[in-house]
Amino acid sequence: MIMLVALIGASGQLGTDLQKIIPTRSLIKLDYPDFDITKKNIVESGLSSFKPDIVINTAAYNLVDRAEDYPEEAMAVNFYGVTHLSASCLKLNIPLVHYSTDYVFGADSKRNHPYTEEDIPGPINQYGRSKLKAEQFITQKMKQYFIIRTAYLFGTAGSKAKGGNIIESMINIGRQQGELRAATNQFINPTYTLDLAKQTLNIIQTQHYGLFHAVSRGNCTPYKLATEIFNCLGKKINIIPVKADYFKPKAGRPLYSVLENKKLNQLKINIMPSWPQSLRHYLKEKKYIN
Repeated sequence: MIMLVALIGASGQLGTDLQKIIPTRSLIKLDYPDFDITKKNIVESGLSSFKPDIVINTAAYNLVDRAEDYPEEAMAVNFYGVTHLSASCLKLNIPLVHYSTDYVFGADSKRNHPYTEEDIPGPINQYGRSKLKAEQFITQKMKQYFIIRTAYLFGTAGSKAKGGNIIESMINIGRQQGELRAATNQFINPTYTLDLAKQTLNIIQTQHYGLFHAVSRGNCTPYKLATEIFNCLGKKINIIPVKADYFKPKAGRPLYSVLENKKLNQLKINIMPSWPQSLRHYLKEKKYIN
């Protein structure tokens, strides 16, 4: 890879795995607070001085429940920060890679088949709305962009804001309490950030600009995910089936937000493994299993 990449959020969960596959000589690592995308002048001066060939933005406000009470926090990072990046990329004539979410969907409560890039979004929480506004801004203002929607990320670095990821949360609760409640009526795509990082490099080397879905193949309920985790670990714990509303989250979550990698398949560049394969690779990398 010969292009110079400005990686925003380099020390985050996804950024850490992108660092593993982007050669060091090609990488400009940018992190909060030194590089704060909510500060327009910092974005402009930083990108102008570094002159990268492409910008990959992994920075995001992902506290979904908190965003219900403080939507301006989510908007500051997920929307206004992205407008600053878009403006600078336009000025410098360089492409922007931006990650979005399955939570731009959810309004179709009767949905039971995967969403493609062609489906009309309809978020049901403030986090999803902030991410959708960023998508719309990029598509209206830019031509050289890759928007990559993904879902339920888990990586070895974990999410700093969330204190881990969905896999670690399930393992910790199961080990500490000997039992775990998990929803049987919610359908998701658990996605390993190392797989997503590799897929991202595949995408940006095509110059097929536009919107992509990139998630693990297949989908599952959190109950099925928990069962698979503890089967892999060889641990017997009591996994209690519940409905998603048992947890009473502040923000609404789609019961069905499964994505289909339609565009990747059409371009014949879909390298995303199945979620059980990705889970095992993750557990091996974390040394939970051999």
